[in-house]
Amino acid sequence: MTTHSSELDAPRPRGGRLPRRERRAQLLTSALEVFVRQGYHAAAMDDIADRAGVSKPVLYQHFPGKLDLYLALLDTSCDAMIANCREALESTQDNKQRVAAAITAFFDYVDADSGAFRLVFESDLTNEPEVRRQIDRVTTECADLIAHVIRDDTGLPEPAARLLAVSLVGMAQVSARYWLTEQGGIDREQATALVAGLAWRGIRGYPRTDEPA
Repeated sequence: MTTHSSELDAPRPRGGRLPRRERRAQLLTSALEVFVRQGYHAAAMDDIADRAGVSKPVLYQHFPGKLDLYLALLDTSCDAMIANCREALESTQDNKQRVAAAITAFFDYVDADSGAFRLVFESDLTNEPEVRRQIDRVTTECADLIAHVIRDDTGLPEPAARLLAVSLVGMAQVSARYWLTEQGGIDREQATALVAGLAWRGIRGYPRTDEPA
């Protein structure tokens, strides 16, 4: 799991005591930077403590081990992507725009400066059951949201609506990651428009009524 971002800044200077919630947030931010840059296996708790500007015992007061820290980050990152998808689908009642908004949500997430998507879509710890479960729930929960819209709009049975929804999720996240790596002179707006156009041309083929394309 690698990133194209520049080298991490120097370790943060050690400061005074922080309220527990603020300290935890600071540690998670520092851990995200380290995990995104180095991947799970190469990252060390020492690296994260140094990045946060705290002693390792302080880090262990909040997170008993590296896996606990990684899972806390992964949980937050997965929640964010699912929330983005939900917000996109609720942003309009026009289904063509819904498709575009959902695709855009994945592109925005992948293109965010934090690089958090790498924990979700490019994790080097997928053999760990809890990590796998968290990653799979992004597909599962986003597909649940999209399937509900497809079912209501097309009248397709649940299994068919869900299969189409999973296909849309897969298209969105794979194309977004490919675009981030390759781009090829295509800006984000153009990229999302291209993928959304492809998705809509497919999904509109299952109308409940003879609505205009």
